[in-house]
Amino acid sequence: MQTAATKHTPVTTRQMALIGVMTAVTCIAAPFSIPIPVSPVPLSLTTMVLYLAIYVLGTKNAFISYVIYLLLGLVGLPVFSGFSGGPGKLAGPTGGYLIGFLFMIPLTGILFEKCGKSILRQIGAMALGTLVCYLFGTVWLCLSLHLSFFGGLGVGVLPYLPGDAVKIILAAFLGQAVLKALKRTNL
Repeated sequence: MQTAATKHTPVTTRQMALIGVMTAVTCIAAPFSIPIPVSPVPLSLTTMVLYLAIYVLGTKNAFISYVIYLLLGLVGLPVFSGFSGGPGKLAGPTGGYLIGFLFMIPLTGILFEKCGKSILRQIGAMALGTLVCYLFGTVWLCLSLHLSFFGGLGVGVLPYLPGDAVKIILAAFLGQAVLKALKRTNL
């Protein structure tokens, strides 16, 4: 007899394949980044890809996909921004964002489940998730570079707000389109 604590739903072959595909998409998209002169944090597509993973995979499997990506990067594969990898990236000034994604994904996914198919609420959920990631990234950046919190906001958040707003809106529309395509193809 299984209790509630031991009962779990097995991952299907379809789910494993989609987790693999989204992990691969993250590994391909995340390294492409644009350094900006005012910050050690480059512009990247990582947050947008992770939000798409939540649409495609759901919260739990998007989290699994990200953890696989993170582990691949930590063992040295060049999947982090700027085609870098290894534990030094996690320990560096941008490591807080990598950690922040571990909290961003579940928060956003839970909010997605609560807000249903409302695109405006999904955009709000992604904005809140991004704020959580910004918090981890900014604190880590401040500690790494010996900045004040406001100094960290100036180099780790403010330059990224317009681009992240665009990525969130794109993720919302692309996410819904990908979901419809997957349902049509029965994937």
